[in-house]
Amino acid sequence: MNRKLRLATVVAGLTLSALGSAAQTVKIGIVGPFSGPFAHYGTLFRNGAEAYLAAQGGKLAGKDVELVYRDTGGPNPTQTRTLVQELIVKDKVDYLGGFVFTPNAMAVAPLIEQSKTPTVIFNAATSSITDKSAYFVRTSYTLWQVTVPLAQWAAKQNLKKVVTAVTDYGPGVDAENAWKAEFSKQGGTTVESIRMPIATTDFAPFVQRIKASGAQAVYTFLPGGPPNLGFVKAYNENGLKQAGIEFLGTAETDEFDLQKFGDSALGLTTAFHYSAAHDSPANKAFVEALKKRDPNAVANYASVGAWDGMFVIHKMIEATSGQKDGAQALAAAKALKWESPRGPVQIDPRTRHIVQNVYLRKVEKVGGQLVNKELQSFGPQPDHGFDVK
Repeated sequence: MNRKLRLATVVAGLTLSALGSAAQTVKIGIVGPFSGPFAHYGTLFRNGAEAYLAAQGGKLAGKDVELVYRDTGGPNPTQTRTLVQELIVKDKVDYLGGFVFTPNAMAVAPLIEQSKTPTVIFNAATSSITDKSAYFVRTSYTLWQVTVPLAQWAAKQNLKKVVTAVTDYGPGVDAENAWKAEFSKQGGTTVESIRMPIATTDFAPFVQRIKASGAQAVYTFLPGGPPNLGFVKAYNENGLKQAGIEFLGTAETDEFDLQKFGDSALGLTTAFHYSAAHDSPANKAFVEALKKRDPNAVANYASVGAWDGMFVIHKMIEATSGQKDGAQALAAAKALKWESPRGPVQIDPRTRHIVQNVYLRKVEKVGGQLVNKELQSFGPQPDHGFDVK
């Protein structure tokens, strides 16, 4: 009798434990700058993630979800590593998301690998990031991905001489290398390669070098926020447009800053994977979800990276029934295809990076507002830089 009673008690305990496990809250740590000069990225991440969660009724795969935010303040690998270690060990998060800057993402790769925590990169854009841990998945873009089709297009426009001007850190170096490799393959010449310090606020000396280079165009990459505004202002004030030097960029006309440029942004040409003006039901639903959460929310590449990042996490939670299983979660992520606000996308199972359309865009004014109008699609692009070592 006692033995049967003990057995019944154990079974009851296991049943209650299983029920408690099934009902447990899934914790997602979101890491980004929520203060300092790049704090807008944190706001964009928060808006995209919380809008997605709200659109799903506040639960993912039937599980309650808690979003745990941590502030890196900017490019700070040491602090980011400490914050992520706390999220994994102390907060016991099931998933991680976010990461604006490449050095920060690189710094946490050993922690991700050791803990087997599925981690979705919402922004950081250096190709080699996903190579650093098998548990990284990326829903943003890489500079190789958006630069290669732009270089091909430029060559078809009979641009023969181009100067590159990039911010001197991981993505900027990727952008420079991608441009030089592809433009050369297309028969063009990169007449000068300029690297600008990440902390610079005075772009006049750099644009003067561009003006004196004899180039027909400048291809540029800068991180979002103040650097974009400063570079475009210097481009205009130093008469590069009047000198016939075409502007070719990527994220420089980002929607977060676009209206601040004023008419000086008109005609700027970029190649990128998302425009808030993208005409599709999925993008309309995304923009409406953002505005419902916050009327001032901005639909741009960082908020869509967070929205799609949450979709990937949603599907990983679904595949694992909310339990911690990094291998099963990653297997589910690598099989995903869906209709994003940016267009049809899928996760490349080899690179764990998003395959997506890249669009040629030009800044135009529509209804009194500046927009990145999509002129053509270059079709689905992989990360062309993944195998470049």
